[in-house]
This record gives sequence, structure tokens and C-alpha cells, in this order.
Amino acid sequence: MKLSGFDTSASALTAQRLRMDVISSNIANAETTRASYVNGEFVPYRRKEVVFEPDQPSFSDILNGKLDSGTSAGVRVTEIREDSTPFKQVYNPTHPDADADGMVSMPNVDILKEMVDMISATRSYEANVTALNASKAMFMKSLELGK
Repeated sequence: MKLSGFDTSASALTAQRLRMDVISSNIANAETTRASYVNGEFVPYRRKEVVFEPDQPSFSDILNGKLDSGTSAGVRVTEIREDSTPFKQVYNPTHPDADADGMVSMPNVDILKEMVDMISATRSYEANVTALNASKAMFMKSLELGK
């Protein structure tokens, strides 16, 4: 029995959950100036972002007729990459990580952007739960028809 609707929603739920975890990590480290130690110096936390791609059968699988063998489309996380935008420079001469000019390199995390991303991930998660519940309801109705 093919349950591709369930599989598709499940893959999206897993991907969005990971996205929410990464966003939470970004928010938690928005003020972390000593995230790693590189070349004898502390480096601020660098924002991370999740990259998705469709999880579809390959073209050769479709050509070979394997599409009908239970393969379902969905989404998968291909990588969690670091954002390459420069660190924010903040003037704070009393900070322990301030340079000679009083400038502190702060993480490249924008709380407002992270909150917007979190709302988007939450809405996507909720939409996939709704789709999963709709698939379940249709499946249950089809079982009732067989009685």
C-alpha cells in the first residue's frame, strides 16, 4: 500500500523541525562573541541556515519505470551552512573582547529576521500537520466505505 501523502508530510515535518532548531540556536547565540577559537583568537558565533531540496526520484528512476514502485516526493535537508555576511561591529570599549579601538565583533544574527524565519517555519509545520490529518481522515473514510 502506497502512503505517499504521509511520507511527504513526514519529510516536511522533519525538515521544518530542524529549521526551527537551527533558528533557536541562532537566537540563543545572538550575543555570543566567543563561539570558537581560530588561529589563537576567539571568533563570534556565525549565523546558520538550513538548505532544503526536493526529495524526488531521479530522472533515471522515472525512465526505468520505478516511479510507481512506492517512491514518494518530499523534502530533505541537504546542508546546514554558515551565513557569510560580515560580523556586526559595535563600539563598546568596556567589553572584554573589544579591540584597541573599542570595537567588538558581534554575531551576524539579526533577531528580527530570525523571528520572521521562525514564524515561517512554524506556519509551514502547522500546514503539514493539517495536510497529514487530512490524509489520515481520507484514509479512514475509505476504510469505512469498505464496511
